[in-house]
Amino acid sequence: MKTIFKIAAALIAGAVLLGAQGAFAIDNNPPLPDPKLQQRYLGLTHELRCMQCQNESLADSPVGLASDLRRDVREQILAGATDEQIRDLMVSRYGDFILFRPRLNARTAWLWFAPGVLMIVGLLIGVRVLRDRQRRVDVMGPPDEDAARAESSDP
Repeated sequence: MKTIFKIAAALIAGAVLLGAQGAFAIDNNPPLPDPKLQQRYLGLTHELRCMQCQNESLADSPVGLASDLRRDVREQILAGATDEQIRDLMVSRYGDFILFRPRLNARTAWLWFAPGVLMIVGLLIGVRVLRDRQRRVDVMGPPDEDAARAESSDP
């Protein structure tokens, strides 16, 4: 009899969890009427950063500010703004940081070029270290076999 109650409780708990998935949704707005507009909305909310969470997109962030920004994006799309106009509006309000892929300009050039420069510097340092090690081996000559045997026989 106890097992029947346990099975029934498990089934009820599973049904409640499956039915409650809508409550956990981040964006509770209904989809836009046109599928193309909905795709634009989803694309923009995934490429704009939440200013409060900072490592999540607007689409993934559960905070109130992200909800407000999603609403702004939605309203701009319905008003007929292009994606570039919406990005420009968000950048004018919050700066380049709101874009996950910042534009290439004088202020953000270091973001785009620093990784490549650092890789080249690291490669040059690595080459220099290897050449220095090779030069030291060449100067010292090959290891002496007698010295190697003496070291291995010492307790």
